[in-house]
Amino acid sequence: MTSDYFHFLSLIGVAFFAISGTLMGHEKNIGGFGVVVVGSVTALGGGTLRDVLLNQPVFWITQPDYLYATYGAIFIAVIFIRHLPDVSNYYMLLVDAIGMAIFNIVGIEKSLLEGTTMIVAITMGMTTGIFGGLMRDVICREVPLVMRDELYSTACFCGGLTYAGFFLLNVSYIWCIVGSLFITVFLRLGALHWGWQPNIFRKRTPRK
Repeated sequence: MTSDYFHFLSLIGVAFFAISGTLMGHEKNIGGFGVVVVGSVTALGGGTLRDVLLNQPVFWITQPDYLYATYGAIFIAVIFIRHLPDVSNYYMLLVDAIGMAIFNIVGIEKSLLEGTTMIVAITMGMTTGIFGGLMRDVICREVPLVMRDELYSTACFCGGLTYAGFFLLNVSYIWCIVGSLFITVFLRLGALHWGWQPNIFRKRTPRK
């Protein structure tokens, strides 16, 4: 992936997560600058942790245009909410799913550029995609989506596996990205519509 394309994809991911944080702030009746805090933490948290773990300069410090994208997306979301006050929670979940899918790819790509193995890159992609939303939910006193009994981190992991599979088969980068995006968003939205759950542990029936 070229640096310009990578940068553009990162900006889009930041914007989507900033919007999801703003929508959550609206749902929780957070006012004033608090909405900006929630939106910013959601947008920048995952990438910040990723860069710290990779021992790289934090992306929004070295390239302030990520802050412009964050604040711009928050402003647009606030205007949208003011004109449509009955915003459904579904919109927050939708933009969160898209933002997670994009940041998953960005985390994988950046990790691979730093010379890590694929398994580390997949883990870094999940970290990038999930951590901002985790911080958002904790700040808003919500049970984090990643901790709920539905497909969330599993969708992110499957998206990473899709990217890895295409990458190892020497498929074009664009299809690695498209395939990963599709699988992550499809599984996440499928969980919302049809209640898909990972069900790792078998439920035991009580003894009589």
